[in-house]
Amino acid sequence: MISRNFKNILVISIGFLSLFTAYGGLQSLQSSLNAEEGMGVASLSVIYASIIISSMFLPPIMIKNLGCKWTLVFGMVCYVSYSFGNLYPGWYTLIPTSVILGLGGSPLWSAKCTYLTISGNIQAAKEGKKGSDVINQYFGIFFFIFQSAAVWGNLMSSLIFGQDTDIADIPEEQLVTCGAADCGLNVSVVGTVIKPAQRLVWILVGCYIGVGVLAILIIVIFLDNIDRERSSEFRENREPFFKTFLATFRLLKDWRLLTLIPLTMYSGFEQSFLSGEYTKNYATCALGIHFVGYVMMCFGATNSLCSFLFGRLAPYTGRAALFLLAAVANFSCIIALLYWRPHPDQLPLFFVFPALWGMADAIWQTQTNALYGVLFPRDKEAAFANYRMWESLGFVIAFAYSTFLCLEYKLYILLAVLILTVITYPIVEYYEHKHPTPPIEKGTYEGHKDATEVDESKIICQTQM
Repeated sequence: MISRNFKNILVISIGFLSLFTAYGGLQSLQSSLNAEEGMGVASLSVIYASIIISSMFLPPIMIKNLGCKWTLVFGMVCYVSYSFGNLYPGWYTLIPTSVILGLGGSPLWSAKCTYLTISGNIQAAKEGKKGSDVINQYFGIFFFIFQSAAVWGNLMSSLIFGQDTDIADIPEEQLVTCGAADCGLNVSVVGTVIKPAQRLVWILVGCYIGVGVLAILIIVIFLDNIDRERSSEFRENREPFFKTFLATFRLLKDWRLLTLIPLTMYSGFEQSFLSGEYTKNYATCALGIHFVGYVMMCFGATNSLCSFLFGRLAPYTGRAALFLLAAVANFSCIIALLYWRPHPDQLPLFFVFPALWGMADAIWQTQTNALYGVLFPRDKEAAFANYRMWESLGFVIAFAYSTFLCLEYKLYILLAVLILTVITYPIVEYYEHKHPTPPIEKGTYEGHKDATEVDESKIICQTQM
């Protein structure tokens, strides 16, 4: 017999799985499906810019006034609106719904983190266990279920688009423009992208809307509204907006944080490159848009598996060795992508690159988050607010110049940021090795158990969106 709190964790996990099955699939297709005038990548840039703004002030206000359950519902409605915008994509539909999604994104994730934290503390009190142990267990269950969304959303798009009877071989004159062979500013790639039949696009977006609405119904019907009374202390412990806002920027006085900015922004650059550039200029151009889902499924599955694997290996290998592996993998891929001329006859290669990229991204995500937690144990909230802000800025910049630069130049920019990261990160790591940051004293945890456990949840809240 499962506990009520465990049931609620499963409900939230399945709800997020359903919601991000839709959003993840749409995000992977934007640069190909809505390629006209760069409309798709522009919408992604607007999304992340809006997330930066919303994370500064919306979550505390909404959670305090609506509670976690209804904040979750509000955030999910914002995500589903983006799917509706893709039914008839245009500047007047995609951009407004992108803003709406971005504004709802931060409250959605913060409410999820709050709810899981409250449930973990309640269950720990019932079982006489340490709260942080149960909280970590609940977050582990959540991400185990949630990470598979990338697989299902992209599988859905590939199966539906694969039914297109008008699929034809890519002409040789288009193949010579794929990859970094030709400057995309003449829209040679964009103009020759063979879009699937409009009927299939509507079917796919309709399915995404359906699973998004299903996510809302799962939360509304099956999730218990536990936080109106029991999370009051959690909400009251939040600092005033202006104090929290200034704390984020006060931490920039720490030279270690400034030195980590290239590493943090690179995380945004490399993720946006795969979803925005690789899918359009390699997979779609040489294979067709119906292959994008399969390619991104490979990335998602590898990323999920390696996140689990490297999380277990890190205590034995150390962060530096893993970061080096990720840098070598990305460096090799970037150099290869500069010279590779994709062709349908080289089908396995189209999956090798996202697999290697997924392995590297797993390291960038898990180890950068861990590094922030080690370096700033007394300023966790401000530190991870900075993490999300600089990573999102990387997304925004990369998506913003997507339609104005040739692919070759984008690869050079990515390479330059990677090299800068390789130069700056070891400085912080070496200093930390010589002068280890002391952890928060044990007495702090013992004397303020509830507050500390809540603070730990904020770490996870700030690092995922």
